[in-house]
Amino acid sequence: MNRIKTLLLLTLSLFFITSGAFAQGNGKIVGKIIDQKTSETLIGATVGIEGSQRGAATNVDGSYVLTDVKPGRYTLVIKYIGYQTKSISDVEVKAGAATSLDISLSAATSTTLKEVVVKATYRQASVAALYAVQKNSASISDGISSELIKRSPDRSTSDVLKRVSGTTIQDNKFVVVRGLSDRYNTASLDGSPLPSTEPNRKAFSFDIVPASLIENIIISKTATPDIQGDFAGGNVQIITKDIPDQNFVSVGVGVGYNSQSTFKDFQSGFRATSDYFGFDDGTRKLVSNFPTTSQIVNKQLSTTQTIQSIRSLNNDFNIYKSTALPSQNYQFTIGNVQELGANKNRLGTTVALTYRNSQTIIPDLVQQFDNYNYSNTQYKFSTNVGALANLAYSFGKNKITLKNLYNRVFDDQFTYRTGSNSSNGSYDNRFYANDLLEKSLFKTTLEGEHALGAKSSKLKWNLGYSNIINDQPDQRKTNYRQSAAGEPFYAQVTNLSKENARVFSHLNENIYSGKVDFNLPVNLFKQSTLKLGVNSQYRDRKFDARFIGLVINTNNPDYDINTILQRPIQTIFGPNLVNTGLYSLDEISNPTDRYNANSLTNAGYAMLDSKFSEKIRVVYGLRVEKFNLKLRTEEVAVQQPRAELDNTDFLPSVNFTYSLTQKANFRASYYRTVARPEFRELAPFAYYDYELLATLQGEPDLKRSLIDNADLRYEFYPSAGQILSFSVFYKKFQNAIEPKIEDQNSSTTISYFNSKSAYVYGFEMEARKTLDFINGGSFFKTTTAYANLSINKSKVTNPNDGVVRLEKDRALVGQSPYVINAGLQHTEFDNKLSVNVLFNRLGKRIFYAGGERFSSVYEQPRNVLDCQIGYKVLKSKGEIKLSATDVLNPKYNFIYELDGKPYIPSGSGYIFKSYRTGSSYALSFNYTF
Repeated sequence: MNRIKTLLLLTLSLFFITSGAFAQGNGKIVGKIIDQKTSETLIGATVGIEGSQRGAATNVDGSYVLTDVKPGRYTLVIKYIGYQTKSISDVEVKAGAATSLDISLSAATSTTLKEVVVKATYRQASVAALYAVQKNSASISDGISSELIKRSPDRSTSDVLKRVSGTTIQDNKFVVVRGLSDRYNTASLDGSPLPSTEPNRKAFSFDIVPASLIENIIISKTATPDIQGDFAGGNVQIITKDIPDQNFVSVGVGVGYNSQSTFKDFQSGFRATSDYFGFDDGTRKLVSNFPTTSQIVNKQLSTTQTIQSIRSLNNDFNIYKSTALPSQNYQFTIGNVQELGANKNRLGTTVALTYRNSQTIIPDLVQQFDNYNYSNTQYKFSTNVGALANLAYSFGKNKITLKNLYNRVFDDQFTYRTGSNSSNGSYDNRFYANDLLEKSLFKTTLEGEHALGAKSSKLKWNLGYSNIINDQPDQRKTNYRQSAAGEPFYAQVTNLSKENARVFSHLNENIYSGKVDFNLPVNLFKQSTLKLGVNSQYRDRKFDARFIGLVINTNNPDYDINTILQRPIQTIFGPNLVNTGLYSLDEISNPTDRYNANSLTNAGYAMLDSKFSEKIRVVYGLRVEKFNLKLRTEEVAVQQPRAELDNTDFLPSVNFTYSLTQKANFRASYYRTVARPEFRELAPFAYYDYELLATLQGEPDLKRSLIDNADLRYEFYPSAGQILSFSVFYKKFQNAIEPKIEDQNSSTTISYFNSKSAYVYGFEMEARKTLDFINGGSFFKTTTAYANLSINKSKVTNPNDGVVRLEKDRALVGQSPYVINAGLQHTEFDNKLSVNVLFNRLGKRIFYAGGERFSSVYEQPRNVLDCQIGYKVLKSKGEIKLSATDVLNPKYNFIYELDGKPYIPSGSGYIFKSYRTGSSYALSFNYTF
């Protein structure tokens, strides 16, 4: 809570900083100056207005600003030592607005005897700069900007990522790049790494970060030495907004309708007012003086103490009925930029608050496999609150930024399950589960960028702190069982197991990071830049879980136990029974249910970015990473850590680019990366997942994976903002980390193993083009079609551990054989009207790996169609958006398959689960003052 208060105080402080007058009389011109061949920003370039004394110099990140410019059309003159002067005409400035113009400069040739002035119009200059950025990336990467995000119905980062070539999203929040599951991808926010947000898997939940707060997202699919080496699929880099181009206040409000949820009957457990703000009010959590595990297990509590302890729990098992309300979202953003002092230093602030709430229903989730024939209804109440407070100060050739982000996700799910389970006889069941999950991310990053010396050397440093909290304050599961038709249903509270225990778990992780990068232009080949850097990251995690439950005393002669066991869920744990002492307090205790883990990663790298000629560019170097990890549980007999890793990895990489023409590149790359086990994959903690009907457990003996990667790519840019590219890639894994399934018994256990080898290879194609080649009319000129296709193939060999599995080898878990994204974008009425139609489909992929009795579970393909219509009103300061997501609403189908056919063991079904989420429609209005 102290961190939350700190961020709120900072937010309020920045709000008052930004509350100055918003001048409306004159305008400004802002942008960046970059090298046309490398896209490196040019520090100290001068930008002037022709015919006047007005001018400005670019700062450390290549940015310039010309302020207090009267409305009109101007010609800009840009000069920089060693580069051709550029004159740009037809630059229009409007009152109270910022005209954005990024400019690329060409290096002067050695034979130039006098100044050469390159002339261009405003549009030509903008197009040339965009070309340069697209063509000159050092590695193979794909990205998406804030402008494209605004034109889609996406609300969170996870929604945005599924638009990127070769990228899909699993469970609406976990990223899959090039068919590789989330555990093989890494993420960073504002330059520092993001941790896993999940207690039971290695994954970052991208639904935490609202899309409206993003400046851009870049996914690097190949490595350069300055990128952290712990990835194989992609490195996702998220940048939030800092210095705005102009002062603004933006307010947004939206409501949404879901076809199978909104205005339908909604059921839930206990609900507090604070739930609507994303915080549990504390009544679900264990009180501070609750008995210890030792006291409960060793029966050290008196009858009075037991009754008091049970009464301290939240025993409200009522099922509350209401009507599901429309989803709602609100956002408030304020931006301000001020010029200070005679040198016109820039102070910029961006402050944002976001809020989302939804109530969704999955009415018929079917599970028909093994001995189960279940039908589930799930009701989820979700709240997401977020705050961003970014401050940046640019002075001379220096820039300091402080970026802060807090986000909280509150998911409260109630599940009602009916159906039969014949694993130990033939029983019908009525199962109730209340499952609250609270996730929060607090992240602060302090970054500095400084130009040094006459050669425009650059020093960049970064200090980061992150805190991840993942709480399950009271997961409650209760089952009623009927032994035969016509018989009553009896509550299963005569003993305690993980299937019916109440889970109280808490995960807290702190991450400290820092890095320093130094860029130095050197006289090597035609043009070279030497880049050196070091970075360090320390992670510290504490996790504990308690499995507590109430067990009825079946030997008490004073009560008719059978009659009591028939009580409904609302009264089975009522105070009239608790106060009699009929229930005892029990706990399932295992020393592996609590663990502490820490890791330290130290890295250093050296790389050269060399232009060997006008056409050939090579980025090459070496990264060295030293990794130490220790994980300890509370087992007294184990003196050494249960898991320990100590590795030093040498990670070379080379990225070759050949400019075939001014509009085309050929790229080739080789690089080595690693994939290290996550804390949870190593921790021997066993967690029963009632939705999977399986137990998840870590493997302390896991090793880290080494991956050799190779890529080839051809890319063609027919015009700015348009692309046609073809890529092939290959990855070979040594000690790939994969899930291992033990399903010999009635209860399935999922653990992990290192395969001896695995590989994945694939092909990617991306195209983005306006349709003016069909017809020169205005309609086709403002219509853009895009598509990306990814085709992948992978293979991993199951472990040779004495278990005869149905599948000797299989595809990597989460790997899709193909991914298709396509869309059409159209604008009309001078960009006031925008229409965007998006389509996504991915091939069937393994969701759940097979074992001895069952083959792998495959998530089946489904067609996803989204669209959005936007119209700007009120002099384009306001915008109305109508969005529709998952319009076709096909089923999610997860089916056991063997050799491409449904696998049906004797007496079993093959549907692991099947459900629909419904189509969603949203209406929103945004206004910028």
